[in-house]
Amino acid sequence: MQPSHRPPRTVWQAMTRRGHAVSRWPWRSAAYLLTGALCGLVTLLALIVTATAGAVLAPVLIGLALLAAAALAGLPVAALERRRLRLIDPARTPPADPHRTPDTPGPWGWLRTRAREAATWRDLGHAVLFAVVLWPLDALALTVGLLLPLAVLTTPVVMATAGGGEEAKVIKLWTVTSWPGAAAAALLGVALLALGTYVLGCAAGARAALARRLLTSSELDLRVRELASSRARLVDAFETERRRIERDLHDGAQQRLVALTMTLGLARMDAPPGPLADRLAKAHDEAGLVLSELRELIHGIHPQVLTDYGLAAAVADAADRSPVPVEVRLDLPQDAERPPRAVESAAYFVVREALANIARHSGARRARVTGALTGSRLVLEIHDDGRGGADPDGGTGLTGLADRVSVLDGRLSLTSPPGGPTLLRVELPCPTSPVSPTSSVSPTSPASPTSPASPSG
Repeated sequence: MQPSHRPPRTVWQAMTRRGHAVSRWPWRSAAYLLTGALCGLVTLLALIVTATAGAVLAPVLIGLALLAAAALAGLPVAALERRRLRLIDPARTPPADPHRTPDTPGPWGWLRTRAREAATWRDLGHAVLFAVVLWPLDALALTVGLLLPLAVLTTPVVMATAGGGEEAKVIKLWTVTSWPGAAAAALLGVALLALGTYVLGCAAGARAALARRLLTSSELDLRVRELASSRARLVDAFETERRRIERDLHDGAQQRLVALTMTLGLARMDAPPGPLADRLAKAHDEAGLVLSELRELIHGIHPQVLTDYGLAAAVADAADRSPVPVEVRLDLPQDAERPPRAVESAAYFVVREALANIARHSGARRARVTGALTGSRLVLEIHDDGRGGADPDGGTGLTGLADRVSVLDGRLSLTSPPGGPTLLRVELPCPTSPVSPTSSVSPTSPASPTSPASPSG
């Protein structure tokens, strides 16, 4: 039992305290049951009318719309139930909305997301149960716990008005013909009303617990959702850190190496022929190599072209660097509608690693990178005409690509029969829809392979 100085937080705690019958909790319970009975009746009528009209008008387009509305009726009913729970459990947090944010904007994106969610159909099941079973139980509990005690309590009033001071019917069970009998009935009504407050509390508490059970995702679902959210946050943090490292190297160490290379070059020019000039020349060449390696390292961490110009330009740049001729065909949105940075970064590094695998292992003469936004997913395909036989278990390259894609809930598939060709297909969730696509074609080979293929190895 809670300490007496602390107010009760739930109806169950309130019923263990003295003075429960004269507290606010019975009225909260009655309000919860009353609104439940009214909302349940309205829900029942709405479901019957909508489903019947939809079935009758099914040959017409509006009938299908009505059936869809009936299937989605659980959404507003569940949202209202989460608000009603504040009546009975004001100190507890209402169940969180289990529905995901639509992947694409607009009504069709919303409908597609809701239709694929288990929570939508769970809400519909709750609405049907609410309309058929629960609201009559709410009405019964309200009648037993409040209306019948009030009917007995008001016996003297009924006798004085409707009975002309001579008799009164007590809930149609017995007749009172004297004022002492009416007073006794009123006392009985007070006792029944005090007992009814507990009936109301038990009924409302049980109904609220059932609603929470039906409208709240399971613990496993909540943990999966939290893990997905934390994984997305980690991906964003990782990409932010990559960009910070790239910026610090570009603006710091690289600039110092450029200055050092220039200084060594000037000193080399001013030094007279001899051992000193030879050492300065060697130091100048070594500084140039270090600068070149640092630039490649910076480009590998996070290329500036990806940040400034987007995925199409970055993939074209990677294709230009590939020793195997690569044709790039990407139809992607303009800057204002670019995919999220995490998606762009993952797609770029997948393409870059795939092209590196092609150059190292496939023996291909040419390759092709194609991609576009399809619905709410970014789809990329990397083809090569090499020897095929790529084995995901044969090395860490493809495993690393699969891990990078899975972090964003994407999918990676590989088709590489012996003898080729090879096709690597990557799908990444992307909330941006193509609005004004720009085609980036940067072929380093004029010919396109006739058969699909992708990185081997």
